[in-house]
Amino acid sequence: MKITKGQIVEGIVTGIKPYGAFIKLDNETVGLAFIEDLSVVRIKSPEERLNIGQHVKCMVKSINEETGKINLSYKDCLGTWEENIENFKEGTTVKGIVRDAEKNKNGIFIELAPNLVGMTEYNDSLQYGQNVDVYIKKIVPDKKKVKLVIV
Repeated sequence: MKITKGQIVEGIVTGIKPYGAFIKLDNETVGLAFIEDLSVVRIKSPEERLNIGQHVKCMVKSINEETGKINLSYKDCLGTWEENIENFKEGTTVKGIVRDAEKNKNGIFIELAPNLVGMTEYNDSLQYGQNVDVYIKKIVPDKKKVKLVIV
C-alpha cells in the first residue's frame, strides 16, 4: 500500500514522547504526529489526546522522500469547526477544560470538544486542565469564535 500526502490512514499509537506520538500504520510503517498536530488548542502533553494501544485515524501531512519519515496529523481527522459547533448552542451551559491563557491575560481558552475551543474572561483562579462549566454567550461562525462565561 503506497501512502500519499493528504491520505487518511489508520493505525495504532505505539509510543508517546513529550514532542508527539508514534503511530504504526496498517502497512507496518510508523509515522509521527507532533504535539501541535494532535489538537487545535495547545496541550502540554500528547497523553491529553492519545493513549498507547489506541486505534486512530490520521491525515498524512508529509512524507520525507529521502528518509521515508511520515508526518501525521491527528487533529485534521477530528472534524471541522463547523462540524463540531453543531453540537453547541448559544444560551446553553456545557462542560469544558481550561487550556491556555492568551498573551497579556486577555482571556482563557476553554476546550469544548477535541477540535473546538472558546474563550472566557481571564481569571487567576483557573488552572490548566481544570474542568469547568461554561455558558455559551455567543457563537460567531464567520470568525470561528465561541464567547464563553464561567458559571
